[in-house]
Amino acid sequence: MLQAMHRDTDFALSIVVTGMHLAEQYGNTVTEIEAAGLPVTARVAVDMATPSGAGMARNIGIMLGGFVDALESIRPDLVLLLGDRGEMLAGALAAIHLNIPVAHIHGGERSGTVDEPVRHAISKLSHFHFVATEGARERLIRMGELPAHVWVSGAPGLDGIEAAVIADRAELLRDVGFDEKKAVALMVYHPVLQEAAAAGRQAAQILDALKRQGVQVIALKPNADAGSDGVRQVLDARQADPDVRVVTHFPRDRFVSWMAVADLMIGNSSAGIIEAASFGTPVINVGSRQNLRERNANVIDVDTDELAIDEAISRVLKQGRLERHNIYGDGHAGERILALLRQLSLDSSLLAKANAY
Repeated sequence: MLQAMHRDTDFALSIVVTGMHLAEQYGNTVTEIEAAGLPVTARVAVDMATPSGAGMARNIGIMLGGFVDALESIRPDLVLLLGDRGEMLAGALAAIHLNIPVAHIHGGERSGTVDEPVRHAISKLSHFHFVATEGARERLIRMGELPAHVWVSGAPGLDGIEAAVIADRAELLRDVGFDEKKAVALMVYHPVLQEAAAAGRQAAQILDALKRQGVQVIALKPNADAGSDGVRQVLDARQADPDVRVVTHFPRDRFVSWMAVADLMIGNSSAGIIEAASFGTPVINVGSRQNLRERNANVIDVDTDELAIDEAISRVLKQGRLERHNIYGDGHAGERILALLRQLSLDSSLLAKANAY
């Protein structure tokens, strides 16, 4: 979507980069943004060395100050945000205090953990909403958002997802030295703030269950939230296992390729809830992080309990891949969002926002 916007003469795109994108230990992925030909206008570095709740809160404050400086310099007509992280909350707060309208993508969804109130807070700070499902639209309207400012666009993460597959199963498994005759799982497990102390143990339970079932594992390291050190330590300790490969970061095409060929995806990433259904990949969603999100038929929910995880793995391996159907959209979200952005009225009355009821 951003690439299409950057090519379009109706728009002048500026990107503000922060958080894990600027950290070497998370892959320094700002380089991928630049390699995609996108304009990085400002960088706001934060402390990535202390993954704790207190550190997350302090970083929101640091980002808020950095975003104010960036937006004062750029003076955009609109700030566009996606999702539910603290980075986006800081961006919305900075924008409204500078009298800049905000458009929010993926609002109105539920997840039950700290992400949910942060997501709803961003929505209440925003003036326009591009949501993934009709249920999300209805939820925002019940929260007091103007119906005329809430559109169902679908999830931008589905745009071009099938074309992003760059390698088949045989090639991917050969690249990492896996046995093509054995099942393989793509594991992405992030900590839950309210359960940070248990995150490492929960990751170990998933890996233990996969090992008992004889499943090879491609595991991505977690984000920088509280509890991530515990997950990272468990993954680092398992790297000697011949059936485990631990990856700091995959470029989008490589990640999507693994998602498309894996026998199952396991963990608690939103990619399992939103994107994986486009390939019919079975997903075992573990724990509370994605609680209450709308589900596709490919998702099985289990508690952080080894027996439950074991049973889910057995069930998924027996059933195989599912029909490709995704309630989160048809892969044309970006087109819809750009078309809607062109027709927005950005007059000063927007900034006097009030609940619609």
